[in-house]
Amino acid sequence: MKSLFFALLALACFTSLSLADDRPNILLIVSDDQGYNDLGLHGNGIITPHLDQLAKEGTRLTNFYVSWPACTPSRASLLTGRYPQRNGIYDMIRNEAPDYGHKYSPEEYEVTFERIGGMDLREKLIPELIPAEYKCGFYGKWDLGTLKRFLPTSKGFDDFYGFVNTGIDYYTHERYGVPSMYRNLEPTTEDKGTYCTYLFEREALQFLDRHAGKDPFFLYVPFNAPHNSSALDPSIRTTVQAPEKYQEMYPPVEKEYRDVEKYRYGGTAKVVTPEARRRDYRAAVTCMDDSIGKMLETLEKKGLTENTIVVFFSDNGGSGGADNTPLRGRKSQTWEGGIRVPCIVKWPAGKVPAGAVNDSFLSSLELVPSFASAIGHELPEDIVFDGYDWWPVLRGEKESPRSTMFWKRKDLKAARVGDWKWTYMGDGEKQSGLFNLAEDISESNDLSESHPEKLKELKQAFDDWMAEMEAAEPRGPFRDF
Repeated sequence: MKSLFFALLALACFTSLSLADDRPNILLIVSDDQGYNDLGLHGNGIITPHLDQLAKEGTRLTNFYVSWPACTPSRASLLTGRYPQRNGIYDMIRNEAPDYGHKYSPEEYEVTFERIGGMDLREKLIPELIPAEYKCGFYGKWDLGTLKRFLPTSKGFDDFYGFVNTGIDYYTHERYGVPSMYRNLEPTTEDKGTYCTYLFEREALQFLDRHAGKDPFFLYVPFNAPHNSSALDPSIRTTVQAPEKYQEMYPPVEKEYRDVEKYRYGGTAKVVTPEARRRDYRAAVTCMDDSIGKMLETLEKKGLTENTIVVFFSDNGGSGGADNTPLRGRKSQTWEGGIRVPCIVKWPAGKVPAGAVNDSFLSSLELVPSFASAIGHELPEDIVFDGYDWWPVLRGEKESPRSTMFWKRKDLKAARVGDWKWTYMGDGEKQSGLFNLAEDISESNDLSESHPEKLKELKQAFDDWMAEMEAAEPRGPFRDF
């Protein structure tokens, strides 16, 4: 009997380990302000061989949205699976004073909103929603609060190295002169002077060395490339810093800088020319692409490619030197160019088709339920999630369950219902309209007058959604409750 007991115990342990081994790893990579058309496979001249290869081995989504047209709310939403208006992060956690040339003293900065604001502690992020056995690493841009109680290792991540606010200088790692890099809960200047994309690559590779093949893992690498550099110096902040070796991969520009007499933040300034900004932007993307390639190569060497989900997308639409063709608009706007972004999903072994292009209506809100489904883990029933399991859609087994989506940024609004979209840019009706995206992805043909009932329908759908968000359990930091 004793031998039988131990045999059954061993079998149970083996079965448990086998099930654990079958659970996929997850590598989630997010770029910052990358344009819809900025993948080399589109033929626009940008160099992204590793992302192009990822698309050949996975499925590229062409009808994929984020929940907000700029950094902070978009990132909060993809980690919670909840609309920004539901999770409480429906605007930026940032100070506006640097836009007017103001440099904070350390004492002054300590009590600003950028320093003390953060996501409501009741919100649960992906590491808190998946099994505890998963090792969770975070390397890159956080942007959801800088106080210890808000930082990634206080929200389920096992390890964190990155910067805590919305943008930095790529070499000094400062946000308008304020040191912003952290290791876990403590600020650090240990790597000052090193290009930050290299640092996030280094940390991600070290994480894989520690855990690949030993523990199931969730590795989140949110780059700040190719976001403009955050500096008070106009010659830096008007472009993206990029290593010279990557700049040299693109045609030389005739003129690097130009003088402007009426700089937008006051006075005369030397700024980067549009041609140089375009080159720098592309160089930053190519550098990031190389780092992504090294992560994918490491997975291959460790024999983990078949059992690792890889998802890549941009946190919002492109800006600066980006190319959002054929979409209208850019980052910070509710035109398609601000909210529809490039996305690639790879999960081999027949889980996701290779070399496919999928035009299904999907969004970053789908990440949380889809990851939970892939792992075989039930999400809490007491939390309202706004996304859907996308795996049957990516495999072509069913149509997307997503039929609507809504956006609100201050007085900018948008509603999509089926193929129809209402965009309101906050300037009366001058910069707004009703569009059939199935026929007009560039939002160039306003159908408001010819389809007044459809316009009324979408506006009503937006109002109904807003009422739902207002009725949700309130979350900080912005909402009054």
